[in-house]
Amino acid sequence: MESVKVLELKKVALKLRSNVLEMVGVGKAGHLGGSSSLAEITAVLYFHKMRLNPKNPLDPVRDRFLLSKGHAVLIQYAALVELGYFPREELKKVKTLEGLLQGHPDMKTPGIEAVTGSLGQGLSIANGMALALRLEKSPARVYVIMGDGELSEGQLWEAAMAAANFKVDNLVGIVDYNKIQATGPIKEVFDTGDIPAKWKAFGWHVIEIDGHDIPQIASALDQAENVKGRPTVIIAHTVKGKGFSFAENSAAYHNAALTEELYKQAQEELQAQMAKLEREGK
Repeated sequence: MESVKVLELKKVALKLRSNVLEMVGVGKAGHLGGSSSLAEITAVLYFHKMRLNPKNPLDPVRDRFLLSKGHAVLIQYAALVELGYFPREELKKVKTLEGLLQGHPDMKTPGIEAVTGSLGQGLSIANGMALALRLEKSPARVYVIMGDGELSEGQLWEAAMAAANFKVDNLVGIVDYNKIQATGPIKEVFDTGDIPAKWKAFGWHVIEIDGHDIPQIASALDQAENVKGRPTVIIAHTVKGKGFSFAENSAAYHNAALTEELYKQAQEELQAQMAKLEREGK
């Protein structure tokens, strides 16, 4: 990937984090941690890799994106609004009755492919979509992001086994491996062990990457597209709360309200990161 494109996508990731911060706001609980850990992955998928048509969200040949860890949907909204799927004023109405954007993915929102309000179900839905697309001989691919805490759900592993059995090679799973769930570190709450080894044992092609490294993300997605006869999972090592110093590697900001002081600090930190990228581009 050319350095100019890498820089562009880094800026997009920061813009997505800024949108997430705007939606969280002050004094209202929001999933800052698990949304911001996905900023670079979301940027590469939506602004580089996926086949999309914002003017026709139901375009039959579009690639499908599912957020199985649905509580992190703010990062998906952050991308969809930049692409023009809905008006920007909707960001101010997140999780309100009069708003279009709910706390978990909802089918009434343009660009949302499935309701994933209950953890562990996204991979099953993705399997069905991918198999249907294969029957239709469609070039479209399905991408599903799962949380590492979500990997304790049994249905997810049934779906993993099924995907391998049916050789669903137009499906790519991505694990947001930030190693912290709602109430603390994965190893302390519910240790799911050697994650890459588990996926390999279930018959998947496994790729491990730094989930904040733009070229690694893009390369992994390209590699997945060339894998035939079995599904691919990308284990993306990430930092929960990435981009916000007070939230990084902290379960406290899995779903928390920000004070005015922290909100201002977060804005200043994002501005400083953007200024640094601007200097790199000169």
